[in-house]
Amino acid sequence: MPTTTNHPPQGEQDVYLIREGTHARLYDLLGCHLDNEEEGGGARFAVWAPNAASVSVVGDWNGWSGDADALAPSPDGSGIWHGHAPGAAAGQAYKYRIRSHHGNYTVDKADPVAFCAEPPPATASRVCDLTYTWGDEDWMATRGQRNALDAPQSIYEVHLGSWQRQDGQFLGYRELAHRLAAYVNQMGFTHVELMPVTEHPFYGSWGYQTTGYFAPTARFGSPQDFMYLVDHLHQQGIGVLLDWVPSHFPTDEHGLGYFDGTHLYEHADPRQGFHPEWNSSIFNYGRPEVRSFLVSSGLFWLDRYHLDGLRVDAVASMLYLDYARNHGEWVPNRHGGRENLEAIDFLQTLNRAVYRAHPDTVTIAEESTAWPRVSRPTDMDGLGFGEKWNMGWMHDALAYMKEEPVHRKYHHHKLTFSLVYAFHENFVLPLSHDEVVHGKGSLLNKMPGDTWQQFANLRALYGFMWAHPGKKLLFMGGEFGQRREWTHDGELEWWVCEQEAHGGLQRLVAQLNRVYRGTPALHQVDFSSAGFEWVAADDADTSVFAFLRKASDGSPPLLVVSNMTPVPRTNYLLGVPLGGHWQEVINTDATEFGGSGWGNFGGVDAAPVRSHGRRQSVSLTLPPLSTLILEHAAR
Repeated sequence: MPTTTNHPPQGEQDVYLIREGTHARLYDLLGCHLDNEEEGGGARFAVWAPNAASVSVVGDWNGWSGDADALAPSPDGSGIWHGHAPGAAAGQAYKYRIRSHHGNYTVDKADPVAFCAEPPPATASRVCDLTYTWGDEDWMATRGQRNALDAPQSIYEVHLGSWQRQDGQFLGYRELAHRLAAYVNQMGFTHVELMPVTEHPFYGSWGYQTTGYFAPTARFGSPQDFMYLVDHLHQQGIGVLLDWVPSHFPTDEHGLGYFDGTHLYEHADPRQGFHPEWNSSIFNYGRPEVRSFLVSSGLFWLDRYHLDGLRVDAVASMLYLDYARNHGEWVPNRHGGRENLEAIDFLQTLNRAVYRAHPDTVTIAEESTAWPRVSRPTDMDGLGFGEKWNMGWMHDALAYMKEEPVHRKYHHHKLTFSLVYAFHENFVLPLSHDEVVHGKGSLLNKMPGDTWQQFANLRALYGFMWAHPGKKLLFMGGEFGQRREWTHDGELEWWVCEQEAHGGLQRLVAQLNRVYRGTPALHQVDFSSAGFEWVAADDADTSVFAFLRKASDGSPPLLVVSNMTPVPRTNYLLGVPLGGHWQEVINTDATEFGGSGWGNFGGVDAAPVRSHGRRQSVSLTLPPLSTLILEHAAR
C-alpha cells in the first residue's frame, strides 16, 4: 500500500520564498530525512516534480518496487511530492521513480537534494543523516578575522583524488585530513580550496560535472568523514573553501536533466540550455524554484559542513548569453543585449543570502572578463562577491615569464599592466589547475632556459606574486615545481622534493608564506592604491621592477625588486621613502632555495642620495632572475 503523510513539509512561507526564488534552506524540506524511533522510524521524502503524474520512492527496503512507497502531490500547487517510507533505514540506496504527464515518460532519478550517494559508477542516492559532533568552536568564533579583506589569504588549491594516494588507491577523507593539515601548516598556507567534492559521476571531470549538489562524493568516504576533514583542518588553523559549480550540470539520465519529463532545471531551448563547450546543461536562472535550489546548495555547505567560503566556478559563462556561441546561436535578453539578466539576479541573490547568514565567510568569483563590480556590494549595483580571481594577471604574468629574458624588455607592460586595474576589484592572484592541464605543461616547464634558469624564473615569479597586491592561490604541485603536467590519475610527483632544486623551491614557498602572513604591508591593504607605490615601473631595458608595499597600521613599508634577466646587476640605485637600514627578508636567489647566492649580505643602509623622486636611496645588488623583498628596519 502507498504510504504518505497527510501534511507536506513546506508551509505557506516556504512556498512563497520558493516561488520568489529566495528560499535558502530547501534541504530542510526536500530530500530524505530519517525519523527517529520515537517517531516510528523510517524516513520522510520530498521532491520537486511539478509535471509528474506519479512519483514513488524505490529502494533497497522495498525491492525497488514502484508501488510500495508512493508519494502524494502537495495541495498548495508547489509541485512538491511528499511521503513517508516506514521501511527506509540509514545506508540504503534509493531513487525516485517518476512518471511524467508528458508522453508517459518514466525514469528513475537520483534525489536532487540527497545528502549522500552510492560510490560511482553506481548512481543511486543513499538514506543518511548528518549527525556529527564538531570540535572547531575556536575556529568558528574567530574565522571572520581570517577571512577579512585585510587578512593574509594564501590558498592551496587541492584535488583530493590526486594530491596523495596509498599504493595507487584513493585516500579517505579522514586519512587526507591529517596528511593535508600537516603539510599545509608546514608550507604556511592559510586556506585550502578543494576542487569540487560535490558528487559527480565522471571522475575525469574533476568534480565540475556535478549531479549531487548536496552530497560530498562517496569516493573518499561518508558525509561524516568529510565533516571530519573540515573539522580537523579548522582545528589546525586552516580555512576550507569549496569550489562550487552552479553554472551547468551533466546530462546523465539519473541527474537533473529532463527531470520530470520536462526541462525542469534547464532551459528547453538549446540556445539557452545547452553548453557547447562542456556538453552539459545550463540552469534556467529565470525559474525561481531553480534559483532557490542553487542558493540552498550554496548555503548548505556553509551551514552543515562549516565551510569558510565558496569559489564559484565559470561565472563568465553565466553572465553572457553568447558565451562560447556564434552569431545566431544565442537568444538576446529582453533589451536585445547579451547579458544574462536572470543569472545576474541569481548571483546577487546568492551573495546576499550567504553574507546575511554567514558574514564571516567569503564568496570568490572565477570570472575571466572585465565585467564591472564583480566584488562590489549588490546595493552598489555589484554582483556581491567578496573577491574575484584575477585571470588577467595570471594570463599576462605567465605570458611574460614564457618569453626568453632577452626579449622581455619588449613585453615589460605585461607585468605592469595589472596595476592599472589592480584596485577595481578585490582580487585573488591565481596560478590554478587550469594553467597546468590540457597540454599547457607544468608551471616549471613554462619557464625558459636551462634547468637552473627554469627554477630561478619560477622562484622570481613567486616572489613577485607574493608581493603583488591581491590574495594568493597556488595549485598543488606548483609549490615544489612538479615537472609533469598535472593529471587526475595518480598522485603528485612527491619524490622530486628530494632533489635540491625542487626542495629549494618548496622551501621558498614556505618562507614566502611565513613572511607574507607575518608582514602587514604584504596583506593589510591589498585592494586600495594606498598599499602600493611604484618605484621603478619603466626600466624595460634591464627588465627590473621595483615597488613599495605599505600597511595601514603604521608598520614598516617593504621594498620589492625583481630582476627578470639572468644578468646580475650591481649598484642598482632605487629611491626609498625612509633612511636607515633595509633588511632582506626574501631573496629568491638564496642558496637555501636553490639559487646562486647573490645578494646584499642581508641588507643595505640607505644614503642621502636622491633617486626616483625621493631624498634617500639604496644601492642594491640584484641577483639574476630573482625577487628581493626588503623591510625597513631603522637602526
